[in-house]
Amino acid sequence: MQVSRDLFNDVMVPNYNPSSVIPVRGEGSRVWDQTGKEFIDFAGGIAVNCLGHCHPALVNALKEQGDKIWHLSNVMTNEPALRLAKKITDATFADKVYFANSGAEANEAALKLARRFALDVHGEDKTQIIAFNKGFHGRTFFTVTVGGQVAYSDGFGPKPAAIDHCDYNDLAAFEQLISDKTCAVMMEPLQGEGGIISPTNEFIKGVRALCDKHNALLIFDEVQTGVGRTGSLYAYQDLGVTPDILTTAKALGGGFPIGAMITTTEIAAHLKIGTHGSTYGGNPLACAVAEAAFDTINNPDVLAGVKEREQLFRDGFAAINEKYDVFSEIRGKGLLLGAVLNSKFEGRARDFLIASTEQGLMSLVAGTNVIRFTPSLVIPLEDIKEGLSRFEKAVADVVNG
Repeated sequence: MQVSRDLFNDVMVPNYNPSSVIPVRGEGSRVWDQTGKEFIDFAGGIAVNCLGHCHPALVNALKEQGDKIWHLSNVMTNEPALRLAKKITDATFADKVYFANSGAEANEAALKLARRFALDVHGEDKTQIIAFNKGFHGRTFFTVTVGGQVAYSDGFGPKPAAIDHCDYNDLAAFEQLISDKTCAVMMEPLQGEGGIISPTNEFIKGVRALCDKHNALLIFDEVQTGVGRTGSLYAYQDLGVTPDILTTAKALGGGFPIGAMITTTEIAAHLKIGTHGSTYGGNPLACAVAEAAFDTINNPDVLAGVKEREQLFRDGFAAINEKYDVFSEIRGKGLLLGAVLNSKFEGRARDFLIASTEQGLMSLVAGTNVIRFTPSLVIPLEDIKEGLSRFEKAVADVVNG
């Protein structure tokens, strides 16, 4: 069968508009398309391919588990799931783990748990969920409503109720919104889709304190920031704030679909038998690959390497900006970085993405004004240098029209 971009239009639901490039092979931070053209990958499948493409540890885990057992229902448990859960709880604040297939499903579980906990402990009036404008928590109807971008949630009929939003980093507005009727607050400890926005120290600690004051659970959505992305295993560990519930996915499987919700024993007890479930959650094949990814990343040298690579990117962006004057700032932390376009190029992030693709570089956007970069956490330094060279050519193409 001849596979081309045109076939997409024939057989796929049109909710995506993919590039004409169809990658067929990857190794490390390099990817090749159907024509043999090579790309440097600064996108990482949107912060998913945390160890690049076809990392030996992940390939070996997949092959070994593939020869053992692929799937079991949750009528039975399995060894890879239990090993992975133990490693996650040993490395975090959490005591208990719930496995799902994606970040959205992990967030759905977190929100359902928060509502059930509030009902059981505080009564039926404690239902309000607070989240933040420009936030993103997934595409299920519950999570997309909690996410602070109405363009994603409008147009599907009545939305889940008792969900309110305020601006990120606006502690005064948040304080006005929270009350004893608030059951949970969901937030990213660094907003990704919303423009790579870091929290101020005052804001993140103020949110935690107000949650404590009003007996509201604090949920950290670390789907994008987790598993080494910011230079810590989880972003909360570098912020001096511990959530009550945390969600993790994307990099957790290094490219194999898996998500998890983690929490304390006290809170977890309210998801009693039968209250929630997942056919594929805790799948042994997924958990075996995720265990290999987790073991590889939860290493002081790898995490320190993320911070080293962040500085290389920042230095490279500064050099490009000195020549072409296109960025107003570089946002983010670790290898979750956003180049914010200045007023001369406002709204043209996609133009830079397209130009980058032409130059053999895979990048991302975060809205219309931010070029986003989420490469492998172990991307070779020479690939960073080569990728920045290609990005500079793309910037020159846009600037010179």
